[in-house]
Amino acid sequence: MADEDYVYDEATGEWISAADAAAKGRAADDDAVVVRDSVGNVLSDGDQVTLIKDLTVKGAGQTLKRGTLIKSIRLTGDAQEIDCKFDGIKGLVLRAEFVRKR
Repeated sequence: MADEDYVYDEATGEWISAADAAAKGRAADDDAVVVRDSVGNVLSDGDQVTLIKDLTVKGAGQTLKRGTLIKSIRLTGDAQEIDCKFDGIKGLVLRAEFVRKR
């Protein structure tokens, strides 16, 4: 028997070799959605972004002004949308084309 490292795969509930786990991880990374801001920077969960234009928020009767800082964004799995929180607005979803990474 060879001295090969094994890791536990939580998705399948089985022990698999480390080489197979690394190959599986690379395949999962290739399928991941890449979200980019207005200038092409890659966004990730927890980033801070700044609005690049005034946005009227439907249903809230409020306008978010250019330069407004949005903290701690979350990616939604869609390449064009990010989920975020802002004072007084619940469930705010912004298009990535209207923000710039800070």
